Amino acid sequence: MCMNLKPQDIVIVFKIISIGNASWTYSSLSSSLLISPGEIHSGVERATTAKLFVKSLRKPVIKSLEEFIIHGIKYAFPPTRGGQTRGIITSFAAPPLNEFISFSNEPPPVWPYAEGKDLGFEFSPLYKTVPEASTKDFKLYELLTLTDAIREGKARESDIAVREIRNRLQNYGI
Repeated sequence: MCMNLKPQDIVIVFKIISIGNASWTYSSLSSSLLISPGEIHSGVERATTAKLFVKSLRKPVIKSLEEFIIHGIKYAFPPTRGGQTRGIITSFAAPPLNEFISFSNEPPPVWPYAEGKDLGFEFSPLYKTVPEASTKDFKLYELLTLTDAIREGKARESDIAVREIRNRLQNYGI
């Protein structure tokens, strides 16, 4: 059976990474990511089929995940952009990249989110629940904003994001 990877599968794997070596359940992932338990289970299955996760070990395959994030995500899940909106900053304007990159006075990219405090131009998150889920988990937020910088495709930002994402992934998984 062919199972195509979906963007939420990356979010699920990133959440498992952000938890670290703590135990997790499908229910706990569902609750923290605001994704149904059935979709969490399907996401783990798809990530396993894509060789980004080893279900029996309950761990991501870091080298494969890195390769996909660095070389494939911008083609598989390109962002859509929209007009000005309220939300949560992402990509080069968010931590940790905002420590390395200064940007002009133009509005930053933001994930649309009604409770967000930032005004900027819409940048689609990997999955619709990302803005809210990221407000509760800073490690997850950083992984997602770094990935957005890679998805955006600007060379300088992407190069720094690759370095930073590697730093965050190096001590986890197999």
